[in-house]
Amino acid sequence: MSDTDSFIEEVTEEVRRDRLFALMRRYGWIAVLAVILIVGGTAWNEWRKAQDRAQAEAFGDAILGALEAGDRAARATALSDIDAPNQGAGGVLDLLTAAEQTAGSPQEAAARLLSLADSEAIAPVYRQIATLKAVALPDSGLDVDERRSRLQGLALANGLTRLLAEEQLALIDVETGDSAAALERLTAIVKDAEATVSLRRRATQVIVALGGELPDTGQGG
Repeated sequence: MSDTDSFIEEVTEEVRRDRLFALMRRYGWIAVLAVILIVGGTAWNEWRKAQDRAQAEAFGDAILGALEAGDRAARATALSDIDAPNQGAGGVLDLLTAAEQTAGSPQEAAARLLSLADSEAIAPVYRQIATLKAVALPDSGLDVDERRSRLQGLALANGLTRLLAEEQLALIDVETGDSAAALERLTAIVKDAEATVSLRRRATQVIVALGGELPDTGQGG
């Protein structure tokens, strides 16, 4: 390499260095700000996680404390006084409270469950559970038409929810004297591959009680 080429290369490198320093002086604050935002964001996320964890622990402790009350009425009152940290926790709290109200205040329990079932802000799984519990609750004050209407919506769902709704619809058929319809629903449940062992057993028991013929499921009993 000639002296001229070496000189040109050195000058070019100096120019590049000067430009880099100039850019750093001009825009370096952006890099500093980016670092501050990254560090601050990480610290904020960790603080928020810690807050959420503490809130969840406090909520769980409050529920456990309420469930230690001496009787169902006292437990229901204690549970209803708890403030849920979010909507999902509120759904769980309503289910627990309703469970404690079933013996002494079944209509109040049903009203709480149906309010939960009708809330679009709650996850579908909680709404489905609330509906099933409300319609199956003795002395709920719900008439046959309302129970049937709510169950027919669940019967269109997938998986176990559908089968549990069909079971309750079959029991309504029995209640209203339509044994043929009940046997048809129960037989379909027994044959359904998605039916659990306990659900299939319950359906079989009702079929026997109604004098129906048990279907051949091909499962060896």
